[in-house]
This record gives sequence, structure tokens and C-alpha cells, in this order.
Amino acid sequence: MSQSEAIRFVSAGQSCCGDLFLPEGDGPFATLIMAHGFGLTRECGLAPFRDAFLAAGYAVFWFDYRHFGDSEGMPRQLLSPARQVADWQAALHTVRGLAQVDSDRIVLWGTSFSGGLVTAVAARERVAGIISQCPMMDGFNAVLEVIRYAGLMQGLKLTALGALDAVRGAAGLAPYYVASAGQPGEVAAMSSEDAYQGYTALLADGVPNQVAARIAFSLPLFRPVTVADRMQCPALVLVCDEDTVAPARDADRAIARMPDATVRRYSIGHFDIYQGEHQERSLREQLAFLRRILAPSDEPAAPEADQ
Repeated sequence: MSQSEAIRFVSAGQSCCGDLFLPEGDGPFATLIMAHGFGLTRECGLAPFRDAFLAAGYAVFWFDYRHFGDSEGMPRQLLSPARQVADWQAALHTVRGLAQVDSDRIVLWGTSFSGGLVTAVAARERVAGIISQCPMMDGFNAVLEVIRYAGLMQGLKLTALGALDAVRGAAGLAPYYVASAGQPGEVAAMSSEDAYQGYTALLADGVPNQVAARIAFSLPLFRPVTVADRMQCPALVLVCDEDTVAPARDADRAIARMPDATVRRYSIGHFDIYQGEHQERSLREQLAFLRRILAPSDEPAAPEADQ
């Protein structure tokens, strides 16, 4: 049985909550750092991925961003890309100092919004690699995608509510929230045909389906694609070709800029990779990538899994 330990770390003066899981055997271990995507916590559907990594002999550290889950930060459900990049960096620096962790074999694992976050972090920090699953690589184009499938009026409504929330924040008032995912036609950050069902299926008990509306202003400025060429580590990018949340064309643009990218493609939508046969295939390909890049220097690297 794996062992776990709650670990708190400080990001910009606030306490973030995470858990370190150790596989059987003696460390220090190659380690994955994991955090979730848009408005979600470490308890929202990541356990199958964590368990697969532990079974393969890797340690896992997962955490909640400031303003979410068990971490500090007021107001709640405030999604700031810049703050979340800083939280990733603080988590990485903390994990590097743990005796159970091999500091030279740390991989960042992100999915959806955090698939873009780990790209931005790897452009700034030294890591052994990243895994970026159905990644959001260009916030500006993600906003345009919302306008494409939901109409210009949806974009204008989200902008207006973002302005209202920003004014409330400046005045010290409680945020104005919008749904993270809604049904088609509803005002929400995501309202494509598969968004509500796919997103809410991931929600853990007590995790709200909402974010502060001011994300409408910071999201278009978050563009990991523009820094992908600064990465100095291998990347595995898992692209969902029918993705309406994080368009595949933006992932492809980021991949083209990465110095060492392995690509796996899926003819599915954004949320399909979290379950069933698509999740199983994804995990096989992730584990093959990890065996290759994390093999001890005295062992031959494992071949990549078939596409």
C-alpha cells in the first residue's frame, strides 16, 4: 500500500494544501506534481491517474491552488493564471526539497487549463519533463472559440459580468460568480454541447461549479503557446482533436514551438479523456513516456507505446 502525507507550502504568503503519495519501496523516487484545470481541485477526477503512477513506482504530489479547495486565499473561486503559475513554482520548489523525492526526476502533470500552466512553468523552471493533457494553450483563442459556438452576445455578457466583478473586487465586495460550465445557451465560461455533463462529472462533493467572473479579463492574456519554445525538457502532449474547450489547433501551435515534444492524438472531445477506454489509452502512453524520460542512467530507455 502507498503512504501519504499532507504537506502545506507557501505561495505569495498564503498556505496551499497538497498531499505526497509514496509508492512501495525505498526512495528517493521519481515524482509527478499534479494539479487540476479550470476551477477544479485535486479531488476532482485525478485519482485514477495518481493511482496508475503510484502503481508504476512513482511518487505523486498533488495540490490545490490558492483560492480553491483546501488552500488559503480570499475570495474563493478566484482564478488567476499568474497566481496559479506562481503556485506551481512554489509547489515545485517545495517538492524538490523533500528527502523522499529525486530532485532531478520531477515531472509536471497538467490537464486542460493546467496543461497550459505546466507549459508556462517549464518555460521558467528546470524539470525532467511535462505531461500536458488536452491543454489550453491560448486563452485568447479559447475566448474566440466560446464566441464561435455560443455567439457574440455570450462573449459580451461574460465581458460585462467580468467588469461588474472587477468593480466589486476593487470596492472590497464579494465576487460576482459565473458558472464554470453550463448548458448550451446559458451564461457560463464553458457552454459547448459536452461542457456541462463532462465538467460536472468531475466535480467532487463540495466543489462549486463557479468562478469569479473577472476571469473574462485575465484569460485572454494567458497564452502558454508564446513561451513553449523556452522549455528545455521533453513534453508529452495529448491532443483531443474534437476539443471545443481547448482547441487542438492551439495545442498544435505550441507543439511546433517545443524543442522536444511527443504527441498523441485522440479523435474525441475535451472531457472524454477522463474516462473509459480513452483514459486507459492515455495512461498507457503517459507511462511509456515516463519510463523513457525517467529511466535511471544505468538502464536502457523504454520504447514509446504505439499510437
